[in-house]
Amino acid sequence: MNTRCTGWEAPCGMTRRQSLARIGMGLGGIALADMIAPRAAVAAGDLLGGAHFPPRAKRVIYLFQSGAPSQLDLFDYKPQLIKQHGQQLPDSVRLGQRLTGMSGNQSSLPLVGTPYKFAQHGESGTWLSELLPHTAEIADQLCVVRSMTTEAINHGPGVTFFQTGSQFPGRPSFGAWLQYGLGNLSDDLPSFVVLITKGKGGQPLLSRFWGNGFLPTEHQGVRFRSGGDPILYLGNPPGIDADSRRQLLTRLRQLHELELQRTSHPEIEARIAQYELGFRMQTSIPEVTDLSQEPDYVFDAYGEDSRTPGTFAANCLLARRLVERGVRFVQLYHQEWDHHSGLPSGLPTQCRETDRASAALVTDLQQRGMLDDTLVIWGGEFGRTNYCQGKLTADDFGRDHHPRCFSVWMAGGGVKPGLTYGETDELGYNVASGGVHVHDFHATLLYLLGIDHQRLTYKHQGRRYRLTDVHGEVVHDMLA
Repeated sequence: MNTRCTGWEAPCGMTRRQSLARIGMGLGGIALADMIAPRAAVAAGDLLGGAHFPPRAKRVIYLFQSGAPSQLDLFDYKPQLIKQHGQQLPDSVRLGQRLTGMSGNQSSLPLVGTPYKFAQHGESGTWLSELLPHTAEIADQLCVVRSMTTEAINHGPGVTFFQTGSQFPGRPSFGAWLQYGLGNLSDDLPSFVVLITKGKGGQPLLSRFWGNGFLPTEHQGVRFRSGGDPILYLGNPPGIDADSRRQLLTRLRQLHELELQRTSHPEIEARIAQYELGFRMQTSIPEVTDLSQEPDYVFDAYGEDSRTPGTFAANCLLARRLVERGVRFVQLYHQEWDHHSGLPSGLPTQCRETDRASAALVTDLQQRGMLDDTLVIWGGEFGRTNYCQGKLTADDFGRDHHPRCFSVWMAGGGVKPGLTYGETDELGYNVASGGVHVHDFHATLLYLLGIDHQRLTYKHQGRRYRLTDVHGEVVHDMLA
């Protein structure tokens, strides 16, 4: 064989393609190495070079109430609003601010005081509605934030904002950022799991809410479904046993590794890792989703619904089992909080479905010694107006979207228990003090997890992105 190398021929022992890959594309190789290096650090358990500071929380359970619960009927007690029930929203309160298209054309904007009784609970004296009797029992564990604010005025952008830090689709979700920055706690379960209450309607829940955006695909949330097959296509088809699947994956891995040697493409590494995780999950998923292993007293605490897979109560119980076994971020979604009308009938139903299990989850984690390093979050994408959408009658009313002030609560994971943070004005229309923007909220959550939100970044299309974009301040007064 002639091994002489002259002119434009490839260097000795290399094909022309190999020569171009090693020499002509050297700059591309440098760029690729820059892309791969952060992922290698994550795989090694680093946060892009090491954790920024000791975390207070190791894991998160986010109980997202899709549709926007009415803070004025649940958390934000406004006696003056009750006194002025039926009167017009004062211009001095509205200050010319825009309304949605659903109520902006109304000739009348009558104020609506809550028909539900409020009382103070616990040593903290936290004000809560009679619709939340079980949440009231854990009042001293809660940090209730009454002064949340957002720019989003419609559901799609609103949910997207809370889940990804941007109103526009395409950014990585909160859980994806966490997995990218902190890695996995378990070798046999995904780091980011999504649970959705079955049989609910309302605004659609789109997969981009738990997507990986421009992060590597391995960071996308894994949706668990109710029933006998929690993850689609995870089980072996008829006629294929575990040994056969293992042999198939071994051969497939060898093919992927050959392709990886040829291209060094980072997505091939992700594909190998996901196939291997899927094989391990064939054993771990049936065990973790088998709620029959729980004793009766646990079902009693979460409520009878917890025995039915796919209900909010069952998902809360499953969330506890998942974080117990090393899942870092569990995202629950519960729909149908969008009460533009019929609030007196719809809101109590939603509370009956969620109140008991939400409180039981916090208590359960506390009893197991897990609440201190597990952050539980409850809330929606924005709030509801203090005036009536549509016609106000003696026994019916609705509330429109309201982004200017609303409430969420948190428990455990380093937040200050028994705290009510921030205030709204006497009619519950604007933030009066202690405003917490969505970016501030995200910055604070990341801080609790040991992350400086300004330093958790990913380079995409020539720019370094982060969950909080170019905004956000940690609200230290909410921290224990």
